[in-house]
Amino acid sequence: MLKHIVMWKLKEVANGKTKKENALLLKEKLESLVGEIAELRSLEVGVNDIESDASYDVVLTTTFDCEADLKSYAVNPKHVLVGEFCGSIRESRVVVDYFF
Repeated sequence: MLKHIVMWKLKEVANGKTKKENALLLKEKLESLVGEIAELRSLEVGVNDIESDASYDVVLTTTFDCEADLKSYAVNPKHVLVGEFCGSIRESRVVVDYFF
């Protein structure tokens, strides 16, 4: 199994919405992928509640059977649409992928 973790720092304001509004909208959009992409085994999204200098605003944890499934997910049109939205609101992101 492969775990794919992504964390984003969001812009203070983007697309006419606050960082918190966009964080919640991103969470909703990501969660809508459950059951829509066959390769996606699990998905959890967290929105940060406690701000610090080291904080990220949103975290995504997903699992896949293998690397090929992650690559298929990455180019799935439904995921690409969410990614485009995310690109418009994010300041930065970090990713960790590991097998377990």
